[in-house]
Amino acid sequence: MKRYLDSYIKEDMRQKIVLLSGPRQVGKTTLAKQISPKFTYLNFDASSHRKIIKAEEWDRDVPLVIFDELHKMTNWKSWIKGVYDTEGIPPALLVTGSARLDTYKKGGESLAGRFFPFRLHPLTVKEICLYLNESPEDALANILRFGGFPEPYLKKSETFAKRWRRIHSDTIIREDLLDLERVRDIKSIEIMIDLLRDRVGSTTSYASLANDLQVSIHTVKHWLQILENLYMIFPVRPYHKNITRSILKEAKYFLYDTAAVNGDLGARLENSVACALMRELHFLEDTKGCRASLHYLLDKDKREVDFLVVIDNKPIQMIEVKVGDDNFSAPLFRFSEFLPSAKPVQVVLHLKQKKSKGRVRMVSAAQFLKELSY
Repeated sequence: MKRYLDSYIKEDMRQKIVLLSGPRQVGKTTLAKQISPKFTYLNFDASSHRKIIKAEEWDRDVPLVIFDELHKMTNWKSWIKGVYDTEGIPPALLVTGSARLDTYKKGGESLAGRFFPFRLHPLTVKEICLYLNESPEDALANILRFGGFPEPYLKKSETFAKRWRRIHSDTIIREDLLDLERVRDIKSIEIMIDLLRDRVGSTTSYASLANDLQVSIHTVKHWLQILENLYMIFPVRPYHKNITRSILKEAKYFLYDTAAVNGDLGARLENSVACALMRELHFLEDTKGCRASLHYLLDKDKREVDFLVVIDNKPIQMIEVKVGDDNFSAPLFRFSEFLPSAKPVQVVLHLKQKKSKGRVRMVSAAQFLKELSY
């Protein structure tokens, strides 16, 4: 199937190195190979390919060269910079990786001015409706059941999805994690992942996790950052105009794989909305150069709204997610007084009819996700 980044990558690879990152098995390699009918594909994990890469002996008579998992190569930034600076384009250079490539851009040699980054996300209702011609209701139901990763989604088998998910998680923890960090206590990280699966939609207490795992708070924060770098989880932090204070306060963590959430239907629905929102914001950043962030709202009286979208430092939309509540959420009205630029919307899974009250709209979750755009 065609993916939403296809045309944007084709355009950018004519002039810059393209860095394509995203969760393992989200479809990066498949997308890369669909970009051009002719290409050279080299995976750094394969010994025969490593020899070709290090000797720089790949075929130049193709429009595209794909380097997969190149970030595992020592000093990969200097290496790809040298290729780009001495040979230029064509052939186009596309680097893919199952960890956050910006993790490897920090420090040492800089690729500044030589690349454009893209982050590929799991399937969303919007993409499924566009390319697979499913109804938004069916698309959302299937994401809640199978998750948004292409292979289990397209198979639509719960048994296959469970088997795939177990292997997927084990591969990330026991292979990708060890490539990224020197971590000895793999079992404790596995336990932390299980704890996070149970707590989706709730604020994450670092002290509580540290106590459960019998490690320091510093270690917990470090492990969370590793899992974020490996595209297993992403944080949603409380909104505050003072960005420093927002970062210090405890975040909520969501999973890139909605079907891996252990909570009830409400938790899985909130996770799927979080994934769709994050995909849209990353898309804006990667294709338009905007600064975008996703937050939640919480005041001293414990009134809370699930999500706040902020683009170029301006609150754009606040979203409350419900499974079947036809009553308007009071905090949406309260926060809309203080954030007049943010359009308030209540997203409901089982909604008989959309309605509005004042500035607040109530819409079906499936339709909201299909039309999601900023």
